[in-house]
Amino acid sequence: MFLSILDMVCPVAVMFLLGRLCSKKRIFSPEGLAGIKSLVGSVLLPAVLFNAFFTAEYSGKIALTFGVVYASCAVGLAAGFLLRRFVKPYGRFLPFLVTNFEGGMMGYALFGLLYPGQTHVFAMADIGQTLAAFTFFLTALQAVGTGRSDVKSLLRDAVRNPVLIAIVLGVILGASGVGKAVLSSAAGNLVSGTLSFIGAPVSGLILVIVGYELRFKKELLRPVLTTVALRIAVMGALLAIGSFIIFRVIPFDKQLFAALMLAYSLPAPFIIPLYAEMGGDGEYISTTLSMQTVASIILFIGVAAYSLG
Repeated sequence: MFLSILDMVCPVAVMFLLGRLCSKKRIFSPEGLAGIKSLVGSVLLPAVLFNAFFTAEYSGKIALTFGVVYASCAVGLAAGFLLRRFVKPYGRFLPFLVTNFEGGMMGYALFGLLYPGQTHVFAMADIGQTLAAFTFFLTALQAVGTGRSDVKSLLRDAVRNPVLIAIVLGVILGASGVGKAVLSSAAGNLVSGTLSFIGAPVSGLILVIVGYELRFKKELLRPVLTTVALRIAVMGALLAIGSFIIFRVIPFDKQLFAALMLAYSLPAPFIIPLYAEMGGDGEYISTTLSMQTVASIILFIGVAAYSLG
């Protein structure tokens, strides 16, 4: 058991530390990192997500999981507004740091280590939070950061986002039966092989990116650790409630439960600094996301142990 867990955790730790090394030794510049992120976000990750939904088995299970995850993200955001006083004077952005999760830049990479070739299971959990992110989450984030919400701008960004486009196309083609027809045809191996090959570097590159971007500010240790603790408490409660609802309706599925455990242990979305006018809260947000990332990798050990049990 220990060696099996080590087999899963060791690649994560190595690539994570490699990212830190690349940052400290300036093996590539921040501009180079931006290029890698663009490649991952615009090509490689969309290919992984398209493949996941293109090949998924569509049933009431997916709709139920989507609804529960979407609703839990909304409840988590509301809980965050009630908890802001615990991290004064940084409470303005606390609600966004205790809900949703970074599925794209971490979840698929880690779940692929747990269950190779089964990322469509994690996608069942991620699609709910992805839609939540591009609806009420970003709307509220912009409203808090600027005092107004530009819904048209958010919609424009959403329809142009390669990740969301890949998910929508994958769902349409998969749910309509086109995916099954293609995969069972003479071109099936060619299509699945090509998509798998394109997506193969995603896990390693994402972990390098995460390690590269890690930042720590000692002066912010207290509010940051409080935020991390609040996130673990909120997401843990949402995981328990959501799993109870899902598995009261459908038979227990260990892989799906592992996907939910992983999803709710991930850090808050990395898009927060991109859409928020952070002002003086920028270092607090960056340091919190870094600490949440470290906590997620530690929690991943527990999820790995469960998946092997």
